[in-house]
Amino acid sequence: MSRDAVMERYFEEAASWDADRAALSARSVRTALWVASGACVVALSCAIALMLLMPLKRVEPFVIRVDNTTGVVDVVPAYAGNASLDEAVTRYFLTHYVSVCERFNFATAESDYEECGAFHSPQRNQAWLELWTRSNPASPLNVYKDGSTVRVRVESVSFFTRGNGATDLAQVRYAKALRQGTAAEQATHWIATIQYAYTTPPKDPKTRRWNPLGFKILDFRPEPETLANTGAAR
Repeated sequence: MSRDAVMERYFEEAASWDADRAALSARSVRTALWVASGACVVALSCAIALMLLMPLKRVEPFVIRVDNTTGVVDVVPAYAGNASLDEAVTRYFLTHYVSVCERFNFATAESDYEECGAFHSPQRNQAWLELWTRSNPASPLNVYKDGSTVRVRVESVSFFTRGNGATDLAQVRYAKALRQGTAAEQATHWIATIQYAYTTPPKDPKTRRWNPLGFKILDFRPEPETLANTGAAR
């Protein structure tokens, strides 16, 4: 075999070896690209799955309140900002009614009496008249004739649904602070169960000024929150 033939064969083998290395390198690159693409797809799928699961995993903090006087524990309702208009208006009327009708100040007693009457059904108005008449020893006009005042602070309003689906019951927790002369205030804690309804708005301008939507208190049952409050003034 001539020297030229040997060299030619050598170069052919070398070229073949280089081609094999190039093919192997290209194959490795393709494999790496496929692996990288697969990893990207998996990572993207995980990200999408986490995004879809986010609404299912959330933390809802709540505040537990303990009354310093009574020791009663309750959960403070958190306002999410999406309450219906009906509920917000009803909550306002209940809070306003309890704040006005459970307080007492001789200077505003007559005005408060008339304003509360604007929210009463006929039956409730009769009971209201009997409570305030001066011949009743338990009348606020007699109980607080020494100049005492009662201040009211509403603490919470809760709504209840009856078994038949009616939503006309609420429970209002509130505190009454009695002040006699220059003495320190005496706080008592109460729970009122209230049945209410919306009726035709009143035609009397004065009544409509207080109650433009026809909100009516059908029944009002206050109870002391603890036995220690049983002897507190009403």
